[in-house]
Amino acid sequence: MKYLFIIACFVCSIFSQAQQKQDPWKDSQLMDPALLASRIEKHKTKDLVIISVGPEAIIKGSVDIGPTREPENLEKLKNYLKDIPKNREIVIYCGCCPFVKCPNIRPAFTLLMEMGFKNAKLLNLPKNIKTDWLDKDYPTND
Repeated sequence: MKYLFIIACFVCSIFSQAQQKQDPWKDSQLMDPALLASRIEKHKTKDLVIISVGPEAIIKGSVDIGPTREPENLEKLKNYLKDIPKNREIVIYCGCCPFVKCPNIRPAFTLLMEMGFKNAKLLNLPKNIKTDWLDKDYPTND
């Protein structure tokens, strides 16, 4: 039994490390939804670009790029970002499903890193946009 537990911990550790290698962001690049909601409500988003890389721009003030798992939408994102200063704070989000399954956030965040954006953030929606944003009555596009 003791050995089974050790093996299970080892397997979980390997999976966790493999997942971290897949993710192009660091924990410090995750933005808490409550923080973004507060900034929107206090009108402190002048120097912030909020981009939806999923099926719909739900968050107030966000730009709808479309699902970036599709090459044409990834290209649309690249074109949208080309004239934005590299030090501008950019927050991307999807929220279609849990992070571990989301097909849109990794290509979009990787593109931000490849383009040299220094203040790129990923909105931390670990479950989905409904649970982590809508159910909390955070600001939405009407």
